Amino acid sequence: METTAALEALRALGHESRLAAFRQLVQAGPAGLSVGELKDRLALPPATLSAHLNVLRAAGLADDEREGRVIRVRANYPQMNALLAYLGENCCQGVGCSPDVSCPPQKDSGVR
Repeated sequence: METTAALEALRALGHESRLAAFRQLVQAGPAGLSVGELKDRLALPPATLSAHLNVLRAAGLADDEREGRVIRVRANYPQMNALLAYLGENCCQGVGCSPDVSCPPQKDSGVR
C-alpha cells in the first residue's frame, strides 16, 4: 500500500460515525449490510450516512452493490488488510514477531 492510500484510509476512519459504520460492515462479514440496516444500526439520517459511505468508498474501504431496490454495502477486506500490513510493516525492526511475543523494548532516547 502506498503512503497516500494509507493516509486516505486513515482519514476516512478518523471520524466517529465513519469508524462506527466501517466496524459494523466488518462485523457483518462478507454478506455486508443494506444501507437501510446500517442506517438503523447507527441511527444516522440517510443523507449523513450517504456522505460517510462516499468517504469510505473513496478510500477503498467499502464497496456496494445494487440488489434490486436495495444497495448492499460491504467492507473491502483486502484494502483493510493492506492498511493493517502497511501499519505493521517492519514491526520489531524487521524481525518476525509472533502474536504471543511483544516487540523488544526500545532504547530510551531521552526525548520526551
